[in-house]
Amino acid sequence: MTPLRIVLADDEQLVRTALRAILEAEPDMTVVGEAATGAEAVPLIRELRPDLVLMDVRMPEIDGIRATEQLLRTMPEPPRVVVVTTFENDSYVYDALRAGASGFLLKRSGAEELVQAVRLVARCDSLLFPAAVRALAAEHAPAPRAGGPGAPWLNRLTDREAEVLRLMASGLSNAEITERLRVGPATTKTHVAGVLTKLGVRDRTQAVIAAYESGFLRPG
Repeated sequence: MTPLRIVLADDEQLVRTALRAILEAEPDMTVVGEAATGAEAVPLIRELRPDLVLMDVRMPEIDGIRATEQLLRTMPEPPRVVVVTTFENDSYVYDALRAGASGFLLKRSGAEELVQAVRLVARCDSLLFPAAVRALAAEHAPAPRAGGPGAPWLNRLTDREAEVLRLMASGLSNAEITERLRVGPATTKTHVAGVLTKLGVRDRTQAVIAAYESGFLRPG
């Protein structure tokens, strides 16, 4: 198996050193580059084209939110981004998810949790920390305007796709959705792909954020 290629972006050398030690102890992961600021990270990531980036949400010059936005805007096949933060219920974290990050990780996370999170985001078949995403949406998502136009995709989802979106938001993996709906794995993948296409997003995290911000899902 080809190892996951990872770039670390954090302004603290000790944090980068610790992350590298944890990740490179795994046979399926390798750290291919490091950056101390968002301004350093963006060109480095464009050059190295890693599979995944661990991005500090607060960095000098360009923070993790703007760096994530730039990567998704300028790279045809951008890597998955996991933002790393000190505080869980932080508007910066929510803004990073809205900008295109595929998940977030707390700096106090243990080595096992870090490795599992990286693998989960790389597989793209489940939502990372669904309860925390719900809490962030409850705190920071703008409320849908009463009587205002809904998201254009709301009426395009089939009943089954709407059900799949709810299950995705609850944190179920493709395998768990398959079991819950009693369908084949290929059918589940088709429904998930249909949801992402109709919402105009590239992964489950952005789908769930869009679902909360449209009012299709409500926190709580």
